[in-house]
Amino acid sequence: MEFHTRVGRGALAALLAGGIMLTAACGGSQSDRSASYDGGGRKAKDGAPAPVVPDGGNGAPQESRDGAADEESREIAPPADYLSTFALDVDTASYHYARRTLKDGSLPARDEVRPEEFINSFRQDYARPEGDGFSVSVDGARPRSTEGEIDDSGGEEWSLVRVGLATRTAERRSERPPAALTFVIDISGSMAEPGRLDLVKESLGVLTDELRDDDSIAVVTFSDEAETRLPMTRLDGNRDRIHSVIDELEPTDSTNVEAGVTTGYDEAVEGKRRGATNRVVLLSDALANTGETEADAILDRIDDARREHGITLFGVGVGSDYGDELMESLADKGDGHTTYVSTSEEARKVFVQQLPSHVELRARDAKAQVAFDPQTVKQFRLIGYENRAVADDDFRNDRVDGGEIGPGHTVTALYAVRLRDGASGHVATATVRWLDPRTRAPHERTGTVETDAIDGALWSGSSKRFQITAVAAYFAEALRGGDLPGAPSLGQLEDRAQALAKSTEDSAVAELAEAIGQAQRLKD
Repeated sequence: MEFHTRVGRGALAALLAGGIMLTAACGGSQSDRSASYDGGGRKAKDGAPAPVVPDGGNGAPQESRDGAADEESREIAPPADYLSTFALDVDTASYHYARRTLKDGSLPARDEVRPEEFINSFRQDYARPEGDGFSVSVDGARPRSTEGEIDDSGGEEWSLVRVGLATRTAERRSERPPAALTFVIDISGSMAEPGRLDLVKESLGVLTDELRDDDSIAVVTFSDEAETRLPMTRLDGNRDRIHSVIDELEPTDSTNVEAGVTTGYDEAVEGKRRGATNRVVLLSDALANTGETEADAILDRIDDARREHGITLFGVGVGSDYGDELMESLADKGDGHTTYVSTSEEARKVFVQQLPSHVELRARDAKAQVAFDPQTVKQFRLIGYENRAVADDDFRNDRVDGGEIGPGHTVTALYAVRLRDGASGHVATATVRWLDPRTRAPHERTGTVETDAIDGALWSGSSKRFQITAVAAYFAEALRGGDLPGAPSLGQLEDRAQALAKSTEDSAVAELAEAIGQAQRLKD
């Protein structure tokens, strides 16, 4: 088990910074603060972060048996930095697509497993802020392989540290701003498979009945070309018309995602409503095979609409064969997020329970930065978020994209942290920065953590939700060939998930246990 150390330019300044930061209330888990990023290291071929030889805390490469410095260790030695900076992400597509793949009898591709999307697929127990913006909750625990036995690497103990951010939940549906939603729907031939276009049509039909009279919908379809089926239209008095447009959709030819995205954003800009939440919703298997099929060329159009008009993108993936990388890239550039649905129950949750209340934004360009204290922390690693990394110096550069976060969202970052021998006191300060969606004014909130707050036993002393977070992280790392301190076997993980499902009565955790069991059988 080998992680690397980052030591600090600007770290102490970040730790001491006050400025406009609003300090989160301490007490309970709120005083158990910690964070920082493994980043900067290369990736292994399988998509997991490449391991780095521990350097003893002083930046020097470990000596090999013959006394010479190991050449590979020197090559991948991390930069001296105790900061971890990344854009917030509430995507969940990687987890849900992995579940679908496992159900179909295959292990997911390692480079499609994003641990943060596994972690963020489950409810959390964070306190909510009273006003706009975020609460910051940080806690930690030590993993144990078996009861009473601390799993340690290199003779020293590790902790898992959870940094949790939460926004307040949505007000009553009547109090949110109206929504102007442009649905960009894939009707290519591949969408004929059961669970694709039929599921999209069912979902949009239900959503049409759930939205308010003052909300608006536009419908764009694409196969080899794109077509506007419905310009931006108020729901009031037009529900039957909208249902007819949706019911008439049928799969046809090839998949020109570029044409669909371009026409969809043109329609969204044309139908943009002042004072409304304007969003493009892309529903597709993202298997582009006509027109421009590379993400970068498509992204320029999204970037213009995002910057000039504030229009965000929500990507909904469908299908047993799914272009995960393309959908993820489009949503990231479009200041949005992605999810994946394969059943009517999942679609109803996304379109009926979530989308109507989450069309409003709580924060734009949200980023997190965690500064570890070099006096107490020897090594650390952020689990996941590799494709959401932000340069440390860009944390307060509001021209650099962050993540868009809606009402009732939670964002979790999980770290593996190794303290110095005998360390006591301050461990880290976690800060979240965001822009007000209406005024674009910047805001920050911080939290801190001490060594005694990350000392408890993970499986017997931490909250159920922390344990679920750990199970999800260990599962993701097992699927992509990674290694975390205290990692149980898949069989042990399945048992823990089953026990947590019973104690929480959470069906999502029962589904997690089922997926772990399927992975174990496929790996045996």
